[in-house]
Amino acid sequence: MAVFEYSALNPKGRKVSGIVDADSLSVAREKLRAQQLFPVAISLITGHSPKTGRFRFNLERFPVFSGITSPEIAMVTRLMATLLSAGFPLVRAVATVAGQTRSRALHKILSRIKDAIEEGSSFADALTPFPHVFSPVYVNMVAAGESSGTLEIVLERLADVTEKKDETRKKIQASLAYPLVMALIGCLVLVILLTYIVPGIIQIFSDMNQVLPLPTLILIRISDFFVMFWWLLILIPVLTGAGVHFLRKTPKGRLMIDRMLICLPVTGNLIQKLITARFTRTLGSLLENGIPMLTALKISRSIASNQAVSDLIESAAHRVEQGQELGRILSESRYFPKLAAQMIQVGEKSGEMEKMLTKTAELYDRDVQAAIAAATALIEPVIILVMGVVVGLIIMAVCLPIVEINQFLGI
Repeated sequence: MAVFEYSALNPKGRKVSGIVDADSLSVAREKLRAQQLFPVAISLITGHSPKTGRFRFNLERFPVFSGITSPEIAMVTRLMATLLSAGFPLVRAVATVAGQTRSRALHKILSRIKDAIEEGSSFADALTPFPHVFSPVYVNMVAAGESSGTLEIVLERLADVTEKKDETRKKIQASLAYPLVMALIGCLVLVILLTYIVPGIIQIFSDMNQVLPLPTLILIRISDFFVMFWWLLILIPVLTGAGVHFLRKTPKGRLMIDRMLICLPVTGNLIQKLITARFTRTLGSLLENGIPMLTALKISRSIASNQAVSDLIESAAHRVEQGQELGRILSESRYFPKLAAQMIQVGEKSGEMEKMLTKTAELYDRDVQAAIAAATALIEPVIILVMGVVVGLIIMAVCLPIVEINQFLGI
């Protein structure tokens, strides 16, 4: 079924616009007339072009261009949970939510989901064609809620998880924004000094044919390098980024980079904690909604965002299937924190695995935020100190020849 965008006149003569789902243009017109709307213009916005029959490239299939944000998904999920709790049928709840959202892309997707449900699909099956909006974790939790008759509760938990993840991401971004801006501005000031300011000053000393001190000579060489090879400052980061990108496209390359990242002295520990918090929260939510352990592990593997940890979870799933304990398996790996593995072991022995996983996620979320706050508090003075030392060395290299000239002239 295609989606059409229309502009029409209502019985009062006012112009209205929106979207309608129909098998063809004529069916879309009939639907609008049935709603007492008189179409002025109708155009196809998904699928094939009615004029050419060719497939039209749809940017909204991709999350970068769709304009659908994580907060919007959380809002839609919570609103559907509220409507279902109030006794709304599922189709009506989805249609109501579609009418409330401001995102045209999300409106179109919800309309197609509503049509799929009306045609007999389950809610989870209707969500499956949109993996860029609804993740496998989301779809599997919805399927578990439908099968257990607790869909509204599952949707509430999904909204909580989505909001929590988005809140953590925003805190990390806010904590790192200021140091990164300071570092960028510092590097920019340094480049300007070495490429524009310093060469003009040094030229004065060169014209005097004076023997320059060593710091000044070093500064001249560095300045000449920046003036002649400034393009390397752009080319090297671009080539490095492209190389890493293409290397991550290969399984071996991605595994090598992810292993290196998670084993770094300081940032590796932070990445490990962030992945642990995400994994334990997702696994706990899936288990709370009645999804079996093996299925939950396979789903949670996809959100690890690190190939080394994903391989560990996949291996753990196979060993759990053979009767081994999850906590003991994770404790044997250097890619998973020992404390988190011990907490999982306690949960397995006490029979409160879901609660222990949630507590583990909360613990590591707090650790990540505290570590980022501490690192931010340390990075800011370090950047200021480094920039002060660099600028001081430049000033010293410029002033030394002036001092020598004064001494030579006896001033």
